[in-house]
Amino acid sequence: MREQLITETLETNYMPYAISVIVSRAIPEIDGFKPSHRKLLYTMYKMGLLNGGRTKSANIVGQTMRLNPHGDGPIYETMVRLSQGNGALLNPFVDSKGNFGKVFSRDMAYAASRYTEAKLTALCKEIFGDIDKDAVDFTDNYDGTTKEPLLLPTAFPNILTSANLGIAVGMASNICGFNLTEVCEATIAFLKNPNCDLLDTLKAPDFTTGGELLYDREQLQTIYNTGRGSFKVRAKWKYIKAQNIIEVYEIPYTTTIEAIQDKIAELVKNGKIRDISDCRDEIGLSGFKLAIDLKRGSDPDAVMRKLFRMTPLQDSFGANFNILVSGMPKVMGIREILSEWTAWRVECVRRRVYTELTAKKDRLHLLRGLGKILLDIDKAIRVIRETDSDAEVVPNLMIEFGIDEIQANYVAEIKLRNINREYILKQTKDTGELAEQIADLEDIVNDKNRVKAIITKELKDIAKKYGTPRHTEIIAAVDIEDDTDTADEAEDYPVTLFLSKEGYFKKITPLSLRLSGEHKYKDDDSLSQEIELSNRAELLFFTDKCQVYKTRASDFTDSKASLLGDYIPSKLGFDPEERVIYMAATIDYSGDVYFFFANGKAARVPLNSYETKTNRKKLANAYSDKSPLVSMCHLTSEAEFVLFSSDNRAMIFGSAMLTPKSTRDTQGVQTFTAKAKRTVAAAKLLETAGINEPGRYRAKSLPSAGANSNEQLTL
Repeated sequence: MREQLITETLETNYMPYAISVIVSRAIPEIDGFKPSHRKLLYTMYKMGLLNGGRTKSANIVGQTMRLNPHGDGPIYETMVRLSQGNGALLNPFVDSKGNFGKVFSRDMAYAASRYTEAKLTALCKEIFGDIDKDAVDFTDNYDGTTKEPLLLPTAFPNILTSANLGIAVGMASNICGFNLTEVCEATIAFLKNPNCDLLDTLKAPDFTTGGELLYDREQLQTIYNTGRGSFKVRAKWKYIKAQNIIEVYEIPYTTTIEAIQDKIAELVKNGKIRDISDCRDEIGLSGFKLAIDLKRGSDPDAVMRKLFRMTPLQDSFGANFNILVSGMPKVMGIREILSEWTAWRVECVRRRVYTELTAKKDRLHLLRGLGKILLDIDKAIRVIRETDSDAEVVPNLMIEFGIDEIQANYVAEIKLRNINREYILKQTKDTGELAEQIADLEDIVNDKNRVKAIITKELKDIAKKYGTPRHTEIIAAVDIEDDTDTADEAEDYPVTLFLSKEGYFKKITPLSLRLSGEHKYKDDDSLSQEIELSNRAELLFFTDKCQVYKTRASDFTDSKASLLGDYIPSKLGFDPEERVIYMAATIDYSGDVYFFFANGKAARVPLNSYETKTNRKKLANAYSDKSPLVSMCHLTSEAEFVLFSSDNRAMIFGSAMLTPKSTRDTQGVQTFTAKAKRTVAAAKLLETAGINEPGRYRAKSLPSAGANSNEQLTL
């Protein structure tokens, strides 16, 4: 058996599969459709379901298998997602009848295809309007028995109006839907001025499930510019005072009612929420409804703030606008998408106009030949009558009237009853008007601005006919976050916090700690910090990248000494290769953080400099990056420090000698007297350093040269 290199195996076996999944299945193209969508909709169009009545879904699925050989199950699932009944799309393409499930429920199964019916919605007229006018290219289906379009000539940017999720090999795509009216207006504005501010017209994404989008212009601008980013959507709710019930009637698009119920049940079971007595699914004919029964005396606003923080009632949508352009996947911002779509649509309109132009030219050519016959109809009849052979009729007409073969064939095929002056005059009287139309069409083909004007008019008509109000309300994110102080909502009980050198964190209650044995750590890992505080404490994790990540002790489940705990870099979403170097825990942000740098400088920064009014989880420039950090600590009272230099000198000074600086990344003040090649090797609190003669090393002012040390620090 021949040995095969792994690289050869990947190239010959895996790469073709990966490319096939990317290009032919998972990633949408500029028309907004994946191949499975396109094959289904085109089949329905050819079945006459654009203007006709509905037919059984099973019939459609069977017909679609002529283009899509992947089985009836996936085809029907595609139809379900495109349907009006499922509610996954803001502008559905399938007019459905029967149970097609719901996008907001994972357990509400759709009925079998033999029970449901479907046809195309009216919006599909804007998709297939140019399909028979050579606006797009066609290719053979999988067995070469019929043709199918490579793209559908959508008259509006469907790539932005239809939500699309695709997971390929090594890449994915997650496109949020936008309101059709806003997309059309934004496209028109872009056609007029490619440098326009898109946020003025395309305000924000829109979802069928409604909810409230927490508007952060900077976040959306990033998505619009790069095609990547995230934003938050939260549920809509109301409080029924008479029944002491919270009714949630709209939820984020990214979750389901079952996921919300499961999370609420888990929180209630774990004792993290004590104000809820029951949670029920009350979806009915009136629409979505999740009923949450409150206990007597509960504050509904406080309960909802906690639910927003701890359940999918507030969720993030991670946008990834990865689109196939000319067969190549590309992540694009909104402006680049509109540029690609506009260029493609301009070509579609030109091809459509050119097809119409060719047909009119052919018609004019025939009529001009017919006009020559008008000069002597009797001569034409005589030529035909006196010709002995049928094959010689056309050549003789060409010779006698000076017309070409196409014109002669047209004349020869005219019925005998129509060879009269009235018929011929009627046919040829519009020759002049037809010539004017041809000239106008030729001008359109050659004038890009006129093509854009046609696209603009079509977009205005589409927005007027099919536009709907926004489903998702836009609210200012700052207003929400400023009003959401959840620190006091956590249950208050004593805990001990443990952080290992490798970044594993545990929160253990006193009872569990008393019953526990030794702490479990990975090989070469050990305890770094131990802090006794409350479950309501806020935690600040400082990293080696000069950043600090903020969270709460209550966000972590109670652990045991026998467990490894939570890995902080993964839990808080650290940057690659970023690690924890220190944990500060606080209730009221009192005290100061002390930083000691290798260049001999030390900085004192009040902890409240890291307090923010909003729920920001990550702060950059947490401390100075001008010199490597040797050590840091958080103190709530004055203390004395011992510094050891690389040239074996020690110095003791009090924290009062450092002036607090409000700037987080301050470089601080010089502690050791500056000297070439001298650096700070270690910094410790005096009480833990094991110094026998502190008076010998104590500095009266800063900077200080310290004293030669014969003692060994307890490091």
